[in-house]
Amino acid sequence: MRVVVTMCVLVLFPASLSAQIGNPAGMAPDTKMEKPGVPAANQTNYQDRLFAQLATVGGIAEVEFGQLAEEKADDDRVRQFAGRMVNDHGRANEELKSIADKSKTPLPTELGPDQKAVRADLEKREGVEFDLAYMTGQIVDHQKIAQLLAWEIGSGQDAELQRFAARTLPTVLEHLDMAKQIHAELTGQIVVRPSSAN
Repeated sequence: MRVVVTMCVLVLFPASLSAQIGNPAGMAPDTKMEKPGVPAANQTNYQDRLFAQLATVGGIAEVEFGQLAEEKADDDRVRQFAGRMVNDHGRANEELKSIADKSKTPLPTELGPDQKAVRADLEKREGVEFDLAYMTGQIVDHQKIAQLLAWEIGSGQDAELQRFAARTLPTVLEHLDMAKQIHAELTGQIVVRPSSAN
């Protein structure tokens, strides 16, 4: 019986994910509908706007910190990781801006106060100290953005933003795994990864 219930849940799970696009719980009363329960395209709720603004500031920080790390990093692995952050987050920033422009959602264009403080701290550091500070920050930042993306997937109204979040989440989780691995190697720790074999 337990196997049958599990199988039903697994079969229905993908359908429930697609049904979540366009969150009716967060809709404003004046939301225009494409059809009952499905908001028309490019309409945002509070969650969408907050997500877009926070994700933009985070994306700007990833690119700026990555550029700084490409110049200052002592370790080649850190420099390569930083280059990947500049490329991946640069593309994601452009895509997010394009989506936000359709719904006329204003986005920040520079670092927030917290990110400016982190940048100032990184600029003072050199060598291995810089590498460790940068990679530690990358772990924290990617944990935060992963939570933010998951929140948008479940709470947003704008289907395009939700799909952007769903497409971006696997890449952010990959970045997080890479950051943890590099940090562990820099500190001489061993990261035990789950085995893919059962």
